[in-house]
Amino acid sequence: MKLEGTVWKFGDHIDTDVIIPAPYLVTTDAIELGKHCMEGVDPAFSQKVQPGDIIVAGKNFGCGSSREHAPMAIKGAGVSCVIAESFARIFFRNAFNMGLAIFEAAGVSKVIQAGDRLSVDRDTGEIVDHTNGGRFSASPIPPFMQELIEAGGLMAYVLKKKQGGTGK
Repeated sequence: MKLEGTVWKFGDHIDTDVIIPAPYLVTTDAIELGKHCMEGVDPAFSQKVQPGDIIVAGKNFGCGSSREHAPMAIKGAGVSCVIAESFARIFFRNAFNMGLAIFEAAGVSKVIQAGDRLSVDRDTGEIVDHTNGGRFSASPIPPFMQELIEAGGLMAYVLKKKQGGTGK
């Protein structure tokens, strides 16, 4: 499956307090959280981002507090995936648990620019920058993790399995 969108670029060490500031942690409604996504670095982000857009960042994306609200806010804002040089371990796991596709790819933050048009193949990990012609490789998302994303996260996946569904 291919994801396509316009790039929103952020730097290194984007922490969960910046992704979704603490005052908004009183809700678990992804759409409401999305209205405040990235408010700590770009207060107008949620008004400008379009469904399917892609976040590209540097090293250690999602560091800080171990809050599930961060990937929920990103999804709630309409972002289809996050591509970064590296992710904080807890954010990496929380992203899949919340159904957010993420990709680690060396060199992306040095070449891909805000506003570029990207496509990302979840099955192969191929990232194509249609603006400048660049190509990058990320690890493909394993089948089980893709099932989590398709289901909308771990809880939705478990519920579908419990109800006799395939999880997809």
